[in-house]
Amino acid sequence: MSKYWLILGAWVVLSGSIAADGGVYNIGEYGAVAQREADNTQAIQKAIDTCAAAGGGVVCVPAGDYGCGGLRLRSNVSLHLEAGATLWVSGKQEHYKDGNRFLYAEDQENITIEGRGVIHGTGEEDLGRRRGDDKPRPDFRVGILRFVRCKNVVIRDVTVRYSDSWTFDLEFCERVFITGVSILNNYYRVNADGIDPVSCRNVHISNCYIIAGDDCIVCKTREGVPCEDVVVTNCTMSSNATAIKIGTESASDFRNIQVSNCVIRDSTVGIGMYIKDGATAERISFSNCSIETIRRPELVNESLANGIYPIFVDIERRQPGSRVGRIRDLTFSDISIVSDNGILIQGMSRRNIENVVLRNVTLRVDRGFDYSQRRKHVGGSTQATEDRRPTEFARQQSYATMANIRGLTVDHLRVFIPEEVYSRFPRAALWLNSVEGADVSHVRRISGGMGKAAAVVVMDNCEDGFLSGCKAESGTEVFLKVMGEKTNDISLAGNDLSGAKTAVQIGPEVKDGAVRK
Repeated sequence: MSKYWLILGAWVVLSGSIAADGGVYNIGEYGAVAQREADNTQAIQKAIDTCAAAGGGVVCVPAGDYGCGGLRLRSNVSLHLEAGATLWVSGKQEHYKDGNRFLYAEDQENITIEGRGVIHGTGEEDLGRRRGDDKPRPDFRVGILRFVRCKNVVIRDVTVRYSDSWTFDLEFCERVFITGVSILNNYYRVNADGIDPVSCRNVHISNCYIIAGDDCIVCKTREGVPCEDVVVTNCTMSSNATAIKIGTESASDFRNIQVSNCVIRDSTVGIGMYIKDGATAERISFSNCSIETIRRPELVNESLANGIYPIFVDIERRQPGSRVGRIRDLTFSDISIVSDNGILIQGMSRRNIENVVLRNVTLRVDRGFDYSQRRKHVGGSTQATEDRRPTEFARQQSYATMANIRGLTVDHLRVFIPEEVYSRFPRAALWLNSVEGADVSHVRRISGGMGKAAAVVVMDNCEDGFLSGCKAESGTEVFLKVMGEKTNDISLAGNDLSGAKTAVQIGPEVKDGAVRK
């Protein structure tokens, strides 16, 4: 039997064997056989229960293929998958006593899943994501893990393939550490989320690689319990939906969420926030991230293809009677984007998005995309209400559109557009709609295509705005366009707009004195 030593919280391998401070329980000694077709559920569960009854230790899965149904994990148990070990998840409903998750735990603590082995799920085939795919969804779909009200959870180094539902479903958990994990789901399978912290506290996710047919990492909340103190760093993700997401389940608040040093590739939405159920989302930051949106939109269904956004933030009512949420103290900094679609951040008419910062954001437009059918990304079930605004701002000809915001800082926004794209789709770099207290500086649109009457910056019904430090590229037709009868108190200082044919274009409906040059 393998031996394990636990030294300063890390498993240390000595002379090819591993030892543990607690006991080591090899599943082979409890009747498990290395056969993919075998049902090893009872044997592995017996090893787990025996380990827990003895006060804890390591349940070891040695190299080999093991068929298995649903398992219930216990406190103080570490499930160790050796390199070369694969747990093949059963898709038979009779093999599950605790819902539809392969690994289940409730009200437990000090649980670890680790090792260089593999958990292989049942969701290999495409489902509901490719264009024209109208196959019905199965009645029973197995996710990999569901932990409810657990504390001190560690998941590290394992590889998960083809989860058929949420891969890691963590609900009301505290002190969760997920690191070095690879989740490789079918990119074209709906509901195959990666990691879902639901009303969790103190969650750290790092150094993970995730491919998902749905959201990669998504924070959600249920009534009465916030999701807070979450750190995501050094992860690489690809998603057919949203790579990093907050919402749509948003009955309680989101606080203190930091995402940094992440690479997002081939995703319909790179970073998304969807507040539908009345939550307040605050003190949230995204920094030092690289985002590339979906590369083959013609392969996915039309609702996805017309809802592509590198960054998307939206508040709405899920149902006509839903509470109205709010977002405040939201920061995007040092973000590099490659996309044919623009950023959209929109509150409702109540201006319930407050204090937003975009700093050092670069967007390179690599090809053209027609906005005529573009809609806001729904991101979950929603009834049509008067507040949905599915197209009002989504179709504005801009690469960064901000609407219904109080307190906005845009500093060093650069948009690079090829001449061929600009000639077909002349768009603004930045368009502000009903924004109060905007501080805009160092905005540039760099393109070989000039002579089109698309302003670089548009302010529509904005108040208390300040534009500074901007430079118009030579040949720009209009740099700043100001419009809307509610526009008031717009100031300009320290700009060099001499390269523009028209530095500032003011609509006839704007009252005299509303713009100070």
